[in-house]
Amino acid sequence: MSMSSSPAATSLRELYAAESVRIAREFELTSDGRKATQDRAALVDQIVVDLTREFLPAGPNGVEKLCLVAIGGYGRRELFPFSDIDLLYLAEDEAAENKYREPMRAISETLWDIRLRLSPANRMLAQCERFHRDNPEFAVSLLDHRYLAGDERLFAKLHQHALPRLVASDRNELLRDISELTRQRHEKEGRTIFHLEPNVKNSPGGLRDYHVARWTALLSSRRRDDNRGNPETLWAPTVREEMSKAFDFLAAARCFLHYRQQRDDNVLSYELQAEAASRGIGVEVGRALEPSDWMRIYFRHARSVYGLSTQLLDEALPANSSLRVRFGDWRTRRSHPEFSVLHGRVVLQEPGAIKDPHQLLRLFEFIARDGSQLGRDAEEQVRASLPSLAPSIAHFPGLWQHLREILKGPQAAEALRAMHSSGLLVRLFPEFAAIDSLVMRDFYHHYTVDAHSFMAIENIHKLRHAKHGWEQPFAEIYSQLEQPELLFLALLFHDVGKGMYYENHVIGSLNAVEQVFTRLGLTPEDAETVRFLIRNHLEMSANLLRRDFFDPQVIRAFAEKVGSPEHLKLLCLFTYADIRAVNPEALTPWKAESLWQLYVFTANYMSRSLDEERIHAQADDQQFVERILPLVPGVTRQELSAYLEGLPRRYLLADAPEEIATHFRMARELSGKSVKTRLQKRGQLYALTLLATDRPFLFAGISGTLAAWGMNIWRAEAYANAVGIVVDTFYFSDPYNTLELNPPESARLENNIVAVLSGAVPFESLLRGRTGARFLHPPKVTVSTQISFDDLSSSHSTLMEIITQDGPGLLYRLSSAMAHNGCNIEIALIDTEGQRAVDAFYLTAGGAKLSVDRQKKLRDALLFRAQE
Repeated sequence: MSMSSSPAATSLRELYAAESVRIAREFELTSDGRKATQDRAALVDQIVVDLTREFLPAGPNGVEKLCLVAIGGYGRRELFPFSDIDLLYLAEDEAAENKYREPMRAISETLWDIRLRLSPANRMLAQCERFHRDNPEFAVSLLDHRYLAGDERLFAKLHQHALPRLVASDRNELLRDISELTRQRHEKEGRTIFHLEPNVKNSPGGLRDYHVARWTALLSSRRRDDNRGNPETLWAPTVREEMSKAFDFLAAARCFLHYRQQRDDNVLSYELQAEAASRGIGVEVGRALEPSDWMRIYFRHARSVYGLSTQLLDEALPANSSLRVRFGDWRTRRSHPEFSVLHGRVVLQEPGAIKDPHQLLRLFEFIARDGSQLGRDAEEQVRASLPSLAPSIAHFPGLWQHLREILKGPQAAEALRAMHSSGLLVRLFPEFAAIDSLVMRDFYHHYTVDAHSFMAIENIHKLRHAKHGWEQPFAEIYSQLEQPELLFLALLFHDVGKGMYYENHVIGSLNAVEQVFTRLGLTPEDAETVRFLIRNHLEMSANLLRRDFFDPQVIRAFAEKVGSPEHLKLLCLFTYADIRAVNPEALTPWKAESLWQLYVFTANYMSRSLDEERIHAQADDQQFVERILPLVPGVTRQELSAYLEGLPRRYLLADAPEEIATHFRMARELSGKSVKTRLQKRGQLYALTLLATDRPFLFAGISGTLAAWGMNIWRAEAYANAVGIVVDTFYFSDPYNTLELNPPESARLENNIVAVLSGAVPFESLLRGRTGARFLHPPKVTVSTQISFDDLSSSHSTLMEIITQDGPGLLYRLSSAMAHNGCNIEIALIDTEGQRAVDAFYLTAGGAKLSVDRQKKLRDALLFRAQE
C-alpha cells in the first residue's frame, strides 16, 4: 500500500471533502469571502499538521532542522476555493534536506491524493537570504510566510534573520521586480480597471494589486517592529478601512467565481456579473441588485485598490527603475510655491489642512499643467479639507476661472481624475455623482461613464501631439477654437443623464447642467453653446453613420441645425472625442475620414460653395471626367461619361479617381450575367469590390456568402449607374484569419461569390457547409429590434433604419427580405456597436420611394428575418 492511499490519507480526504462542503454552504449563506478563505486555510493547516505528525520522524525535541511554512496566499491565510497551496519545506542545511526527502515527498503525494492543488518548494535556509534573479516570484511569495509545523527554532531564523537580511540587501531589487511584474500584468489586462469582463485577481485594481500595496508598504517601511504578519497596519487608518472594504468585496466575488465555475476561474463574465448581482455577492446576501449597480460597486473598489498600489509603488521605486523610466515619472518638474513633485507625485510644500477653495483648486490647476499624479498625503489633505470647505466650495465667485484653467491644461484629464478620486469633483458638482463608476452593459462601451467622459477630454488634448495622419485635420480645427473650455465643459457633463431616470439621457444631462451653469456663473452665450453641444452631441455621428451625407439635402438640413462655423468646429471635435472614448477600436481611420468629410461638406455649404442652386450637373460631370480620364488611356470621354452617368455624388466624391478608374476597367469587361471582383487588404479590414449588372438578390448574395465564410461585415456601399451596372464594396474583418493563414482561400472566396451570384452554386448549401457551432453562442446583450422609415431625408429614396441584434448572416437576412419585397438598395450604411447592428438603407422600388403599403410589408418581413 502506498503512503498516499493509507487509511490516514482516506480519512483526511473525507475530512477535506466534508469541511469544504461546509465552508461552501456557509459562503452561500453569508457571502463572506474573507472568512471562507481563512476557513479553508485553517482546514489545510489541520491536514498538513496531521501529515507532519504521521510522516516526519521526530526526536526527543521534536522535528529538528526542518519546518513547513505557508507562503504566498496560503501564508496570508487567503486560500480561495480552488487556489493553489504554496507550501515551503524549509531545511536548515543540505544534510537535513536529504534526511527528510522521502517524508516530504510522502506529504506532498498525500496532499495531491486528497485532490489539493499543491505547489511545493524545497529550500535551505541560506537560499532564503539571497535574492535569485531568475525567480523573483519566490522571493515575493516569501514576504507572506507563516509557521505550520516542524522546527520552530528554524522558522524563527527565517522570520527574524534570513528574510530581514534579504529585504535589507535586496529591497530595491524586490521593488523593481514587483513593479515590472505589475507592469506586465497591467499591460496584459489592457492597463485599465474598466474592463467589460474583468479578472478579479489580475486586472488593474484586482486582488493582486491589493497584494502589491501590502508588499510595497512592507518593503518601504523602516520600522523594525513585527509588522510582517499584517502590513496593512502601515497604511493610514482611513486607507486601511477603505482597502478592507475593497478586499472583502473582491474576496467575495472571487469565492463566488470559484464555487460557480468549480475551478480557479477569476473572470467576471457578463453572465456571472448578473448572477452575482442577483445574489448580492459582497454586498448583502439576498439583496438583488441590477448588474450595472453591482459592477459600479466593483469599479469603485477597484479604483481605490489601483490608486493605492500605484501610489505606493511610485513613492517606493528607486529613481532609475524601469517602470518610472517607462512612463516618464521622473522627468524634471516645474516648481510652484505651494506644491512640489516627489517621486512623480504632487505634494504640498507646507503640510497641514488646505485652508481655502482657491488653494484647493490651484492644486489641480498645477496637476492639469504638469501632469503629475496626486500624492497620497496630498489626497488625504484634500479629503480632510472638504467638510470644512463644504458650505462655500461650490458657490464662490472664482469657481469658473479655476475650472476653466483646469480644463484647458494639457493634462486636464489627469487633474479631473484626481478631483474625482479625492471626492472634490462630486462635492463641486453633485450632478456628476450620477455617473460615478456607472457601467453601460452593451458590450460596445468599454469604460464606465465617468471614465469615458475623462477620456473624451483627454482625446482632445492629445491632438496637440497628433501621431497619425488622419488626426491632423482635427488638430487643425482644435487650434482654431475660440473657447475650447466650453467644449471640455460639455464633454464633462454630456452623459450625466445616463445615471438619471430619463428615457433620453440627453434630456437628463441638459436638466442637470443648468445647475452647473448657475454655480459657475456662465454668461448666457457660453451656457447656450454648452447646451447646444450636449443637445446635439449625437447628431453628427448619426449623420455620419446613418445618413447619406453626400446628398446635398442631408448637408443642408445638418448645416441649418448646426447654425454657425464655430458650432460646427466644436461639434466635430466633440464627435471625434466621444466616439474615440467608447472603446479602442470605435474610431477607425475610415470612420475618422468620414467624419472629416462630413465636416468639410458642411463647412463648404455654410460658405455657400456647395449650394445646390449654383451647381450645374453637366459641368460637374466634366469635372469628374477630367480627373479620371488620364488614368484610363485609350478611352474616349463619351465612354467614361456613360459609365459615370447616374452614379451618386457619394461615389464620385468618396472614392479616389484611381479607384473609379479601376472600377471602369472592370465594368468594360462585363458581359451578360458576368461578375467582376477585387479583394484587397486595407489595414485591419478587407475590401471586396464587385461589379455586375443589376439583378435581384445581388446585395443579399454577397453579404450571405461573406457570412457563410465567417466574415464580420463592418460597412457596405452599393451604387448603380444609369445603365444598371452595380458597384458594391463590402468592408469586412476575418476573425479567424482564414485568408491570412491560407492565401489561396482569397481566390476561393471570390469564386464562391461569383458562383452564388451566377446561380451555379445554391447559396443555402454554402451556408450549411460553412456555419457551425462557433456561431451558436447566445448573445451576451439582448437588443430589441427597432425599424423606422423616413421619406424626407433623401430626395430620391426612402431611408430605412434598423437597430437589431447583430449576428452571423444578419445582413444577408435583411437584404434578402428587401429583395423579396421588390426593394432596390441604392446605398447601404452598415455599422456595428458591440452586439448591436445599426444599419441604414436608402431604398427604392421601381425607381421611386417606397409606398406606405410596401413599407408596412417590409417592416413585417424585417422583424421576422431579424429574429431568425
